[in-house]
Amino acid sequence: MTLQELVHQAASIYSDKIAVCFDECNNQPPVYYTYKTVVNAASELSNFLLLHCDFQEIQEVGLYCHPGINLPSWILGILQVPAAYAPIDPDSPPALSTHFMKKCNLSYILVEKQQINKFKSSYETLLNYDTPKEYNDLVLFRLHWKNAEASLMLNDRKQNYEKEKMANSTNSENSNAEKTEERMDVRQKNCLAYVLHTSGTTGIPKIVRVPHACIVPNIQHFRVLFEITQEDVLFLASPLTFDPSVVEIFVALSSGACLLVVPTSVKMLPSKLAAVLFSHHRVTILQATPTLLRRFGSQLIKSTVLSASTSLRVLALGGEAFPSLTVLKSWRGVDNKTQIFNVYGITEVSSWATFHRIPEKFLNSTLKCELPVPLGFPLLGTVVEVRDTDGFTIQEGHGQVFLGGRNRVCFLDDEMTVPLGTMRATGDLVMVKDGEMFFLGRKDSQIKRHGKRLNIELVQQVAEGLQQVESCAVTWYNQEKLILFMVSKNDLVKEYIFKELQKHLPSHAIPDELVLIDSLPFTSHGKIDVSELNKIYLNLKPECKLNGKEELWEKLQYLWKSILNLSEDPLKVSDESLFLNSGGDSLKSIRLLNEIEKLVGTSVPGLLEIILSSSILEIYNHVLQTVFPDEDLVFSKNYATKRKFSDIYQEETSGKSLHQKSVMTLNYDNELTAFTTVSRGSQILSLNSKFLTKLGLCSSAQSSDLISQTNIQNVKSLNPPALIGKSKDPSCTAKVSEEGTYGTAAKKMELHVRWRSDTGKCVDASPLVVIPAVDESSATVYIGSHSHRMMALDLYSGKVKWEQILEDRIESSACISKCGNFIVVGCYNGLVYVLKSNSGEKYWMFSTEDAVKSSATMDPTTGLLYIGSHDQHSYALDIYKKKCVWKSQCGGTVFSSPCLSLIPHHLYVATLGGLLLAINPATGNRVWKHSCGKPLFSSPRCCLQYVCIGCVDGNLLCFTHSGEQVWQFSTSEPIFSSPCTSASEQEIFFGSHDCFIYCCNMKGHLQWKFETTSQVYATPFAFHYQEGGDEMLLAAASTDGKLWILESKSGRLQSVYELPGEVFSSPVVWESMLIIGCRNNYVYCLDLLGGYQI
Repeated sequence: MTLQELVHQAASIYSDKIAVCFDECNNQPPVYYTYKTVVNAASELSNFLLLHCDFQEIQEVGLYCHPGINLPSWILGILQVPAAYAPIDPDSPPALSTHFMKKCNLSYILVEKQQINKFKSSYETLLNYDTPKEYNDLVLFRLHWKNAEASLMLNDRKQNYEKEKMANSTNSENSNAEKTEERMDVRQKNCLAYVLHTSGTTGIPKIVRVPHACIVPNIQHFRVLFEITQEDVLFLASPLTFDPSVVEIFVALSSGACLLVVPTSVKMLPSKLAAVLFSHHRVTILQATPTLLRRFGSQLIKSTVLSASTSLRVLALGGEAFPSLTVLKSWRGVDNKTQIFNVYGITEVSSWATFHRIPEKFLNSTLKCELPVPLGFPLLGTVVEVRDTDGFTIQEGHGQVFLGGRNRVCFLDDEMTVPLGTMRATGDLVMVKDGEMFFLGRKDSQIKRHGKRLNIELVQQVAEGLQQVESCAVTWYNQEKLILFMVSKNDLVKEYIFKELQKHLPSHAIPDELVLIDSLPFTSHGKIDVSELNKIYLNLKPECKLNGKEELWEKLQYLWKSILNLSEDPLKVSDESLFLNSGGDSLKSIRLLNEIEKLVGTSVPGLLEIILSSSILEIYNHVLQTVFPDEDLVFSKNYATKRKFSDIYQEETSGKSLHQKSVMTLNYDNELTAFTTVSRGSQILSLNSKFLTKLGLCSSAQSSDLISQTNIQNVKSLNPPALIGKSKDPSCTAKVSEEGTYGTAAKKMELHVRWRSDTGKCVDASPLVVIPAVDESSATVYIGSHSHRMMALDLYSGKVKWEQILEDRIESSACISKCGNFIVVGCYNGLVYVLKSNSGEKYWMFSTEDAVKSSATMDPTTGLLYIGSHDQHSYALDIYKKKCVWKSQCGGTVFSSPCLSLIPHHLYVATLGGLLLAINPATGNRVWKHSCGKPLFSSPRCCLQYVCIGCVDGNLLCFTHSGEQVWQFSTSEPIFSSPCTSASEQEIFFGSHDCFIYCCNMKGHLQWKFETTSQVYATPFAFHYQEGGDEMLLAAASTDGKLWILESKSGRLQSVYELPGEVFSSPVVWESMLIIGCRNNYVYCLDLLGGYQI
């Protein structure tokens, strides 16, 4: 049975009944089509497509249109070819739609005539097409992709199919006793119904091809479950790109019912939409996300949607966590009889999987009900399993939902065949109790905050249950701040909300900030738009509300009392009151910090530490110097800073040495291996072959006796022997050039994919390349991904040498041990893994108290490994003795990677609390610290004279090794990119969220900047390229997937290449190969070919 067959059956019975109603809501009468009209129009379109389309393998047709009266006919016409329809939203970002069309290798697309100019302007530069063919209100384009990526994907599909065919052949030969595995084939005629993509919230969107056999059981079951008749009116609430739209369309058109369609713009106007649905057209069946329903507002829901006189028989809510029963009951009017269902499913097993009808007794009860709402029973043909972390099915307890069924299978990305009954992981966590499943939240909604696990959806549910709250949403901003966005029913005081939340939530779940907004933004799929909420928070402009020092003292007292819940205390706060002794904690201290900075309209460096350790009077004085610095204080302040630097060795140390004796050179159980490593930021290190002898090839600024005269970053900034050119005169400083442009040389360098390797999930880590001295052809790339896989890949072929599955996702980049026999990598589960470099076998695991996203650095003089953790500590590990040498409190989360200097022997560590620390690598004691005022996601980078780091406030900061700030260079947006220095150490390169790549000299003066097409998160990589005329080049990546090759002296573009996914990984170059990770789950190796400068 197919979708079109369901419609034809209904049309044969209800030929003259109204099938579709389109109301533009512009005071014009609605337009109606009968079933006969819909079917006839569909048949004409099918004939047109058969005449003009020459399909290859998979038959798919894109549909680029807005909702209208012809929509069902167009979909039906494509299905009757037979072909699958692939909806493309004209309002979707062109880059996302292009990725979707390219990934599908879409050959044909139908474009609504009214949208033709928008289509051409959005996609003309991205694709080629033949002369279009017109048909009524549609235009048919045949597409030809410019980028070779599409053909690469097609080849992958074919290779996958050949592998599957070979595996099936082997099975049939070797299984006299066993039955051959039955599979569904995507190329089978009449197999596919439609093609969609997932939202991509956890990485690159996945392509989902949905067979008729998967979706038809949904249609059949809902017709019975909702008791659909020819008298019903169903609303097309979902966009075509969201698979519930298929249920809405075909439940209606297979039952003789009427489908109501309105323009997308009307869906954005709650009061107008309510009148259209429930007054003008008397809609009886509504399927929606909870967010879409909330947009009506509780008063309108109660008075219209769920009133006693409403036309609505059935309300099915799905796509997001179901509202609490308390909230649901507050929405219902007295004597309302609407049946309310909780429906649950995922696009990868389109569309819905389970249903639960809310019993009348709960809805009508006057008692407060805190019971969670179950996910309910499986729909027709669906199999639901809950598995624990070891993959075993459980009947009680906590686990992840897996969905499938014999025919409830879809094809993801490049899959050509899928075994019948395939079960898909949902990423949704549930509790199974007494045979019922209760939704706990998404795996990716689970955060670790202040050392404790927290599901942010719990915070939203509790906040939504407060009487004053109309609707709300919670975001984990920059993985640092818990922000509660709230639409209130009336004027309310933030302090009251915080007090109410503290009654129902543990301290680690209390939001950092509360932001009042007029309405919640939502996506085209009707879900809360988290990225838009983050923009709202980012754009909040603090206003300075102070008229003088006296008002600062008064408002500081007010903030102190309100945050500590002392608002009703009439007494003045004592000058000597300490925050922690007055009921404060780390969460409240961050709230106080944020409120003070909002009040004064600027950041106050070092304020958090003052709040946690000093009296309110000392806090006041500290803020006073920032906001009202009079001339008498300026000298004192500078003098105090100088004195602090002169007394740096007097400062109380924070390291906890776990050995009484000084650190000695480590004993090695394994034979030393001579090798060279290449890692992000042009860090290159050769070891164990007359220690660092190859590094005599460095610039004249350095001595051959590197260990005694320079630091490890000098060592790492060199180029591999294959790329070394003539040394540059360090005294030559380039003039500031014009901004880099897209103008290129007479001959352009080209980047071609040499190989790519699928890791299973997003790759945010950066590659580590290890080249053995004895056999350079056996060079290996080590890299981890969100799939928990740590992989070793052959540099030249991409062949997997080994892979090791760790217990959680990996964002940390690998580091090599001094002996070369181990690699070290951090993991989200708080463990640091030491793996054997030749096999991946686990050698040792060290446990911190929170996630480890930091990458380790190795001390070549001692062999110690240094790494940071989200538990606010840095660690020194002796992997040979399998013990921690010291653990140092850093005063903030350590996200970035430590940086080691040999002369002076310092370890530099940065925190999300804004501290840059210099630590003694032998003892873990603090040498000096500097508060940058804002979080530091960038890793520090040091050279002979200085240490540099990027800050979230948009500044690149430069310090001497004794801790004095030398200069700062300002960009217009946050800097997450880590700095990279040239081999001569005369230039420093970095990227910014303002979309520019910058080059400064070591005096902090801009040499050039180049504008990319997106934010630059990754660290650039400087390298020589002899084939292009011995040029010094720079490789960089922007988050939209583009790789940029620039001349390092001028910033002029040499080449650009676009990967099919976002990029947060940093590029690494060896010889003429560039290696990088991508959020489409792949690691790429690209060949750099040709190119020279005129």
